[in-house]
Amino acid sequence: MNTTISPNGRATTHPNLILGICCLSLLMVAMDATIVNVALPAIRRDLGASISGLQWVIDAYTMVVASLLMLAGSMADRFGRRRVFQSGMALFMLGSLLCSLAPNIYGLAAFRVVQALGATMLNPVAMSIIANTFHEPKARARAIGIWGAVAGVSMALGPVIGGALTESVGWRSIFWVNLPVGAAAMLLAARYIPESRAPKPRRVDPIGQLLVFAILATVTYAVIEGPHAGWGSTTIIGLFAIAVFALITLLVYEPRRHDPLIDVRFFRSAPFSSATVIAVCSFSAFSGFLFLNTLYLQGVRGLSAFQTGLCTLPLAAATILCSPLSGRLVGTYGTRPSLLAAGVATIISAVMMTQLTATTSLLWLLLTYVIFGIGFGMVNAPITNTAVSGMPKAQAGLAAAVASTSRQVGASLGVALAGTILGSHMHDGFAEASHPFWWLMTGGGATIVLLAWLSNTGWARDTTRHAAHLMEEAPAGAPA
Repeated sequence: MNTTISPNGRATTHPNLILGICCLSLLMVAMDATIVNVALPAIRRDLGASISGLQWVIDAYTMVVASLLMLAGSMADRFGRRRVFQSGMALFMLGSLLCSLAPNIYGLAAFRVVQALGATMLNPVAMSIIANTFHEPKARARAIGIWGAVAGVSMALGPVIGGALTESVGWRSIFWVNLPVGAAAMLLAARYIPESRAPKPRRVDPIGQLLVFAILATVTYAVIEGPHAGWGSTTIIGLFAIAVFALITLLVYEPRRHDPLIDVRFFRSAPFSSATVIAVCSFSAFSGFLFLNTLYLQGVRGLSAFQTGLCTLPLAAATILCSPLSGRLVGTYGTRPSLLAAGVATIISAVMMTQLTATTSLLWLLLTYVIFGIGFGMVNAPITNTAVSGMPKAQAGLAAAVASTSRQVGASLGVALAGTILGSHMHDGFAEASHPFWWLMTGGGATIVLLAWLSNTGWARDTTRHAAHLMEEAPAGAPA
């Protein structure tokens, strides 16, 4: 029988089955994002939604996930990983069912929040379950490799399955697929996943959590609604002012807390700060790229939802192929080669998209998708590696969580910016209206290239050693 021994001496049976159950949650959550993107034009037609309404369908989800990702990890450590995992699955299934019944675009965005509440309890907690199931380094590395492969496959399958369902049954059916998968995962988890908790769980930081949510919510709302309310309106200026006040309060409050939600000493490390900025830039580009291209292919080129899904396959394939290659490069040569490749590929694909017109060759588009997929595939491994390298072992999990949160912040920001830029220039025609976003994405790629160099200098490595020394020398909340 396939068995591993846990640190407390008890045997854990069926470790590969536990891995499979955790991967089911990843398959469901990761596929959900790309499925929804492909269905956006159909949702817009059926519910009479505006561009900003479609932005909220995506950002209501990513904003909540970004805000609560770190809270979910501490809840699982305190109340039990299996219990939180099952609760998250139940919430995600409920949200999916409600989304399929949404009467209007506002209801759909609200029900996406319910989905997001469940999603925050799934992938981070599932990864924690995997880490507590596979204790040998080689076995754990293999399990994480399988986890990464499932993420890539989910991304590839999502647009195709979503397109096929939208075209044949209707957009509401894209949420139904979560129900049988979620039910199977819940039942299997109850049977095979042992309960586990952290010996010393981190305390919940409600004030820090509230401040993070306030920052993300106000900035997202202001960016999406700015063109309609007016950038100089009292509402928009007030929202940005609240975001700045919340950020300053967070920076003052968190260093004084014993178990902070975010240990700001991480950001004294130049590589760690670079990793968070790179995560925001790359995932902003990815989410905006998918959002705009889905609307363009169906709204301008007249492709069906299924054909749109097929067009995204080259992007997904390039990402799947380059992700493990990037991991090997990071292990052998460090993060600089992978990050340089990611930044250059992002720049090239963005510049190619600045030539987009209503009649651009499909071959040109597919080539652009491949190049962008290469860049996106190369960037994930070095983000996580840069975030955790050189940090104290006890802080590695929190550092990785901050990096994951940065990815979600980027995803939320990318859709907000893409839709706002598009709406502000729509009088020029859809293709031309998207050009400012591609130039913004070019700047993001250049930022990745710059930080790839900066984060690998001797000075940068010294800042990481200094930050790690501070965290080992004094606990959070104590004078540094």
